[in-house]
Amino acid sequence: MFSWANLTSQMFNGLVLGALLALISSGLTIIYGTLGVLNLAHGALFMLGGYAGWVAYQATGSYLVALAAGSVFVLLVGVVMERGVIRFFYGRPPEDQILVTFGLGIVFVELVRFAFGSLSKTVGAPAWAEGITSLGFMIYPTYRLLVVGIVSVALLLFYIILYGTRLGMIVRAGIEDSGMVDALGINVYRVFMMVFGIGAMAAGFAGIVNAPIAPISPGSGDDVLIQAFVVVVIGGVGSFPGAILGGLIAGEILSITSMINPAYSQVMLYAVMTLVLVFRPRGLLGLVGRE
Repeated sequence: MFSWANLTSQMFNGLVLGALLALISSGLTIIYGTLGVLNLAHGALFMLGGYAGWVAYQATGSYLVALAAGSVFVLLVGVVMERGVIRFFYGRPPEDQILVTFGLGIVFVELVRFAFGSLSKTVGAPAWAEGITSLGFMIYPTYRLLVVGIVSVALLLFYIILYGTRLGMIVRAGIEDSGMVDALGINVYRVFMMVFGIGAMAAGFAGIVNAPIAPISPGSGDDVLIQAFVVVVIGGVGSFPGAILGGLIAGEILSITSMINPAYSQVMLYAVMTLVLVFRPRGLLGLVGRE
C-alpha cells in the first residue's frame, strides 16, 4: 500500500542498493574500459568476497577483519585470473573473452558450493552498527546507513586513484587509446594486471559489505552481475562517474518499483536501459571511444 513514509523508506533502500551497484559496476566498467574485457566472472567475484569475509568473520568475530580479508582475497584472485588466464585473451575475439570469463565464474561458483555447500551464510553487522537510527522524519536500520558511508569512502578512494595518481592517468589514457600508451614505453600489461585486480577487489569489497544485509550463497552473484551490466549501459561504458550515476538510478528504480509491484522491478530497469540506448547509445556519461 502506498504511503509517503513507505516511499521515503524505499528511497533510502534504493540509495543503499544503488551505492553497492555503483561500487560493483565501477570495477566492471574500468576493467572493460581499460582492458576491453567483458568480465562475466564479476558476479562470482562479488560472491567470493562475501565468502572470504564470512570465513574471516567466523575465525575472528571481527567485521573489520572480514572486510579486509574479503577485499584482499578477491584482489589476489583477480591478479591470478589476469596473469594466469585473461592476459592470453587480449588479442582474441570478444566471444572468446566472454566464454572464458563465463567459464571462470562457473568454476568459482562450483568450488564454493563444493567447499561450503549450497546453504546460505550470514555475517553479522558490527555491534556498534546494530539496531535503528532516528533521522528525525523516520527511523532506519543503522547498518544500512553505515553501508552508504562505507561505499562512499570506497568510491572516493577509487576516484582519487583514477584521477589523482599516475596509475589513474595511465588507466584513463588506456581507456582512450591503449596502443598509444604502449607506444610511450609504459608496460601496459602490468597496468592491466593492477586494473583487473582493483576492479575485482571492488566487487569483493561490495560482497562482504552486503553480507549483513542479504545472506550469501554460491549463486548470489548472478543477479548482481546482470544488474551491474545494466548500470554500466545506463551510465556509460568506461565512465567511472557514469557507474555511480547509473548505480544510483538503478537502485532507486528497483526499490521504488518493488514497493508498487515487485514482479515489475526488473522490467522497469530494463525499460530504462532500453530508453537510454535509444536516445543516448553511449550511456548518460559514456565516452566516445567506447560504444
